[in-house]
Amino acid sequence: MTEGEFTISRREAGELPGSPESPTREKGGGQPRGGWPKKFWIALILLALGAGWGWVHFHRPATEATSGASRNGKPSDIAGKAPVGVGAVAPRDLNVTIDALGTVTPLTTVTVVSQISGYLTQVAFTEGQHVKKGDFLAQIDPRPYEALKAQYEGQLAHDQGLLDQARIDEARYTRLLKQNSIAAQTAEDQKFIVAQYQGSVRADQAQIDAQTLNLTYAHIVSPLDGRIGLRLVDPGNYVQAGAATGLAVITEMQPMSVIFTVPEDSLEEILPKIRAGDKLVAVAYDRANVRKLATGTVAALDSQIDTTTGMIKLRAIFANADEALFPNQFVNVRLTAYTIKDALAAPLAGIQHGAPGDYAYVIKDGKASVHAVKLGKTDGPHVQILSGLSAGDQVVVDGADRLREGAEVRIVSEKAPDGKAQDGKGGHAASP
Repeated sequence: MTEGEFTISRREAGELPGSPESPTREKGGGQPRGGWPKKFWIALILLALGAGWGWVHFHRPATEATSGASRNGKPSDIAGKAPVGVGAVAPRDLNVTIDALGTVTPLTTVTVVSQISGYLTQVAFTEGQHVKKGDFLAQIDPRPYEALKAQYEGQLAHDQGLLDQARIDEARYTRLLKQNSIAAQTAEDQKFIVAQYQGSVRADQAQIDAQTLNLTYAHIVSPLDGRIGLRLVDPGNYVQAGAATGLAVITEMQPMSVIFTVPEDSLEEILPKIRAGDKLVAVAYDRANVRKLATGTVAALDSQIDTTTGMIKLRAIFANADEALFPNQFVNVRLTAYTIKDALAAPLAGIQHGAPGDYAYVIKDGKASVHAVKLGKTDGPHVQILSGLSAGDQVVVDGADRLREGAEVRIVSEKAPDGKAQDGKGGHAASP
């Protein structure tokens, strides 16, 4: 069958739309006679929606940028301008500081050691408590020393009687000698006997005093104000005089000192101040160098430099009223060597470093310009400007990586000379 014959047969069968004999569909159902298929219209609608979305997506930024209007309907002047944060250059006092590592070292640490031997009968302190000078800490059995004291007191009474008797004989022999009733040698010998008994009495008294002192040592008290550590000997043990272990360790907590080291090159900054009697301020921070613990002053400088490290030790004293500094704690110390009054200072974040050297972007009339700068001392977030900037200049502290010479900018944030953030001003403020 040929193609023409096949078409004619389909029309005769009523299958083609153009066939006069093709049956029509019922009302409201299906494709009307002579129309396009439903799938074709659905595809056409979806294609139109996709084209519209693509046009809006890819052309909206350009349209908004060139329309001259912002989202709130007001004219916009931010097109093509780089957003930056700025900080002001202004005079301020700069503290020249030296950072160092230190160790909290108590001014006084005492190991309580028994000065007599005997059984420890009582421990009166609580581990870790604060004690005052003279507080009762422990008791050693005093009975052996009380018995010795009583024995020496008896010996003293005996020798004192002999002395009294010898003195009476001496007085009698002196009278008889004046009467030529006895030999001179007898009277002279009696004087030496009196001296001997006097020595015996003094020796007895010394023995009594020694036992009295031992009884005092048996009652152990705190030698200073401070915090007492853990108990090293339990009651019931026999302690020896001068034992290295001791009963406990007492550490003075207030005031507290920190020993830290600085490079020998720093001596030229701190030594003139110490010789002049000035008090150098030292601030102690925690091990992470984040939290400030205490503020004190330098009290002493070591007598020599450590040849192995090239460092020299200093001791700073802190009141430590809140006991934030704890013995043997590692701390960071920030020592203020001296203060530069009314130094021209800029935010340290505004200083850039490159092949030409140090420079900063200065904002003037809405444009950025590069200024080479010469830096001095640094104090935290501020740096001294020796040349290149003037008081009142605004330097870029945020967004400098997007800038070049002469680039137009808009200020979105501003830091005052004291470091506090402010909102953008005037036409340079950021759009909402």
